[in-house]
Amino acid sequence: MTRRIFLIITATIALISCNKQSKVEKAVEEIPVELKVERFDKLFFETPPKDLGKLKEEFPFFFLPQNNDNVWLNKMKDPLWRELYTEVQKKYSNFEPVHKELETLFKHIKYYFPETKTPKIITVISEMDYNNKVIYADSLVIISLELYLGKEHKFYQFPKYLKQNFEEKQIMPDVVSSFSIKKIAPVTDKNLLSQMIYFGKQLYLKDLLLPDYTDADKMGYTPEQIKWCQENESYMWRYFLEREMLYSDDQKLNNRFINPAPFSKFYLEIDNESPGRVGAWIGWQMVRSYMKNNEVPLQDMLKMNAKEIFEKSKYKPKKNDE
Repeated sequence: MTRRIFLIITATIALISCNKQSKVEKAVEEIPVELKVERFDKLFFETPPKDLGKLKEEFPFFFLPQNNDNVWLNKMKDPLWRELYTEVQKKYSNFEPVHKELETLFKHIKYYFPETKTPKIITVISEMDYNNKVIYADSLVIISLELYLGKEHKFYQFPKYLKQNFEEKQIMPDVVSSFSIKKIAPVTDKNLLSQMIYFGKQLYLKDLLLPDYTDADKMGYTPEQIKWCQENESYMWRYFLEREMLYSDDQKLNNRFINPAPFSKFYLEIDNESPGRVGAWIGWQMVRSYMKNNEVPLQDMLKMNAKEIFEKSKYKPKKNDE
């Protein structure tokens, strides 16, 4: 009998949650958003050299004043740059599917952050700076398409853990990551918990803004890596607590558990199986738990300090046998 009551309660909660979510999605769908996309990558490599001046007038922010015109003219003709341009055009000759996804994303952004201006989207071919795949400014979103050609592309001479996110499906999560920088209070404390919660907030925004994406896509993991975190959540949490790491200011902990890496560094046998950034993943579970157990507006949570979120989250990892 007790089990039956438990199942009824669980089903009721799930139904209420689904109804609430469907109402949100209906409201989101009705928000008008028209995004303008400028294919600067095409304009640059298809502009005749004699018209370079016109391009500079239209897009002054892409042309460093200290570089004379020969720098840009040489780039236009350079065989390697042109080959890269050809590869980008093969992949993104039709940008409409990405355009539609961007409009859906910005409908969600407008729903949760109504004051947000609708930016112009500009696609570029840049220097393969994987730390800045997407740059979100108030009125512009700049997307470096050369970093979304597919993880097996011949041009990528990067470690596997980086290449696995050079996929088209990572464009939206990367836009949200860049957008979140202006919405989440910056980290002031240097301890590990603050870093965990900061990135937990960023991932929670992906829950809201990219509801159809998997946890693996939001995190930039493979499905196997997400499964590893879920199966080892209790063990990792115990590891952090027993070594009193949460409030430690040791900056090496960021490289071990927060920053992109091929694996996390517990200095144990499990290192070879673990994905990088497990601290961010646990921070995400804390923020999810906090928002589930507290009635707090989203914007307020994004400004709150890590200690308060952690203490009020009632976070309790599932045991491995649950």
